[in-house]
Amino acid sequence: MNIINPATEEIIATIQEDNQASLALKFERLQTSAKQWAAVPIQKRAEILEKFVTLLKENMEELASILTSEMGKPLQQSRNEINGAGGKAIWLAQHATQYLSEEIMSVSDQMTEKIVHEPLGIICNISAWNYPYNVGVNIFVPALLAGNAVMYKPSEYATLTGLQIGKYLVEAGVPADVFQVAIGEGDVGRALLDMPFDGYYFTGSYQTGQKIYEHVSKKMVPCILELGGKDPVYVADDVVDVAGAAAGIADGAFYNNGQSCCSVERIYVQSAIYDAFVEAFVAEVRSWKMGSPTEDGVYITVLSRSAQLAILENQVADALTKGAQVLVGGKRVDRKGNYFEPTVLVNVTHDMAVMREESFGPIIGIMRVENDAEAVALMNDTSYGLTAGVYSAGQQRAEVILAQINAGSGYWNCCDRVSAALPWSGRGHSGFGSTLSQVGLRNFTKPKAYHLRK
Repeated sequence: MNIINPATEEIIATIQEDNQASLALKFERLQTSAKQWAAVPIQKRAEILEKFVTLLKENMEELASILTSEMGKPLQQSRNEINGAGGKAIWLAQHATQYLSEEIMSVSDQMTEKIVHEPLGIICNISAWNYPYNVGVNIFVPALLAGNAVMYKPSEYATLTGLQIGKYLVEAGVPADVFQVAIGEGDVGRALLDMPFDGYYFTGSYQTGQKIYEHVSKKMVPCILELGGKDPVYVADDVVDVAGAAAGIADGAFYNNGQSCCSVERIYVQSAIYDAFVEAFVAEVRSWKMGSPTEDGVYITVLSRSAQLAILENQVADALTKGAQVLVGGKRVDRKGNYFEPTVLVNVTHDMAVMREESFGPIIGIMRVENDAEAVALMNDTSYGLTAGVYSAGQQRAEVILAQINAGSGYWNCCDRVSAALPWSGRGHSGFGSTLSQVGLRNFTKPKAYHLRK
């Protein structure tokens, strides 16, 4: 399998893919070691994962360079991702003992009742390319903390990074037979679905997630899906700092070139401040530097997958034919690499694909609304349900609105944010099940109830 730099279109590495025989051997190694790893005390497992984070930071520049070379995000954003992933991993490690230890529920003269959180066994993690560290630690860190062995399949667009993750987990103290990396494209992922794992955890598109769920459902094992989004933000008329809100939302829409499941993908602005917001938003987007991922100060750069260019072009063309106006960008850049201009569309409606279908790129539609009720109706007019944001001077107003939105995360005066302390979950086509927080830690276990009569 060739690894191609999306900025230069050059082959930077050639990697041997797994096949049925090599996957079977890796699974056998996981089977051999799973029980021994489960027997390691939780605190010791936590210390090993904390050491992993230390190693990531010590090798930051090498790892960021590898990530940028194969995925294409700006070098500083690669550093940011590794730091962010490390922070989440530390939180999970520091809280593992609290949430994974046995719990005494009641004690009487005759009976003690307790819950023991046993590891699932061997789990399969089919991961994503857009945030291989940030998305990865949501799964393999709590899985390992809970005492599971892990088969980790990085995306073919983040293979070199996946191998580095495996390298430093082992160097930190995770036994080599406890964490195995499966290398390959879609056929390797499909082969994993036929193997007898004790749980499946996938991050990626709704279409692929649906196929995975349908395939493994008959096994009656846990299957958690972190899928796409069409995440809305509503800007109410009582916002104090319109320009500040515009800058923050623009960053939420275009960071990582908009290649995030929780990127802002549609914006609704109340009429009274609509013109001022659009003006400030466009000014912010025009201020960004576009160029090679390794250039200093670059904010917008290449898309990881060349196929996404056509999707963005089609969304722009569809919007224009239905009355939208392009204020910034609107087309791919005439240079080597997967470059697409940051694009801002106005006069958009929900008849347009850009407001209904996942874009996963540097493109946004801004729509005028008259009141909170109209905003709520439009925000809910989607098959996705990952995140939603409200910008308003009043917390109570924002929470009333967010309570009506069918999404797994709600934001007030912020967006495109993940916290290790809070569950990360989707609804509808954004998936189901949770990672992060105590909920995510326990989703890698099977609870056993003990009724102990004295």
